[in-house]
Amino acid sequence: MSAIEPTYARVADPQRATLRLIGSAAVTVGVFLSGFVISEPAPYELWMAGLVGLWFILGLRISRYTFPLLALLITFNVGGMLSLTQMKDIADGPMYIAVSTFLALTAVFYAAIIEDSHRRLQLIFNAWAFAAVITSTLGILGYFQVFPGSEVFTLYDRAKGAFQDPNVFGPFLVPPSLYLVHGILTGNLRAAPLKAAALLILALGVFLSFSRAAWGLFLLTILLLIFVMLLKERTGAFRLRILVLSLAAILMMVASLVIALQFPKVSELFSMRAQLVQQYDGEYLGRFARHRIGLTMMMERPLGIGPMVFGTIFPEDEHNIWLKSLTTYGWLGFISYVVMLCWTLYLGFKNLLKDRPWQPYLMIGWIGVIGHVAIGNVIDIDHWRHVYLLFGIVWGCAALEARHQRDAIRSRPSPSPCEPAPAR
Repeated sequence: MSAIEPTYARVADPQRATLRLIGSAAVTVGVFLSGFVISEPAPYELWMAGLVGLWFILGLRISRYTFPLLALLITFNVGGMLSLTQMKDIADGPMYIAVSTFLALTAVFYAAIIEDSHRRLQLIFNAWAFAAVITSTLGILGYFQVFPGSEVFTLYDRAKGAFQDPNVFGPFLVPPSLYLVHGILTGNLRAAPLKAAALLILALGVFLSFSRAAWGLFLLTILLLIFVMLLKERTGAFRLRILVLSLAAILMMVASLVIALQFPKVSELFSMRAQLVQQYDGEYLGRFARHRIGLTMMMERPLGIGPMVFGTIFPEDEHNIWLKSLTTYGWLGFISYVVMLCWTLYLGFKNLLKDRPWQPYLMIGWIGVIGHVAIGNVIDIDHWRHVYLLFGIVWGCAALEARHQRDAIRSRPSPSPCEPAPAR
């Protein structure tokens, strides 16, 4: 049964096709809205809550290939619910876990609809890239205060676009940047200038976010993307094209950043943020000290301490996804989260170089997950909407591959009973 095929009656083919088209368009709108989270609940939550509920009513299927993702993420949030029992004043704790559970369901939802049709991957990435260009443009305009009131798109003299935090805004722009880089390197050269212009907008947005995590994520993932593409493509001519275009793109971005650094406001903040270890990282009860103390404390708290409690004990929140998993979701949540991440990375690596229509999207999603796992050491990512989209992309593509292998086995002709047994 199709992911949006009604279960209550047979639907004529034209009706079914119309439902699928409307469903895909609704998903595209949802992904686009993920780039605009100025306040919460954001339009994304409201839209996706209705969309996920509707698709379940209309027969959304969770296959055995995506069920482990659902089980692990639900277990992760059950750990969060248990951590609520450790709070003296639960305050906003239940709402925090409710949001976590909702985001977990969106990851499974994306995996299921991708498994239903790999063509939705292109719609998802196009919508993501379009939203990223718009929100990045808003961040750039706000940073340079191009029009009255544009400062609403900045925070602490850092571009944040249509987000609440520059540290989320910057990483959100990275996966669509990878999508554009891949399109430039493999697509029609006539479309390359438009994609290059969009890429420059995203790169400048990442830069002006002045998020060290976003800078590192952008650099790491683009290098990984080029490496994997060189590993996959075996022809010398295509490898030469990748190297030449990659070098040209790097030179263009470097030139753009050099121009941006000519503004005193930009260069001053860059010189301050470019330091690998900031004062608030290494000082007493700074980021790294809090990580060490918090991990030690959590060894005696198997149920955790509850959402947002860590920030009331120490000067700031955890800023580390591993510590955050322990404090907010307990040992149960931590173990399930680690297993889910390892499983996700394994599935992506296993299918990374197979020649499939969905391979480019899997490659971008998998590299995006690796990058976000890396920056999770210095920032909390458990409520980042686009991270759950990346999980859904990897698991959805893995489900597509599993279904492809199953269909290939079923389509093999059975050996004739008259055929002689193969010689040993």
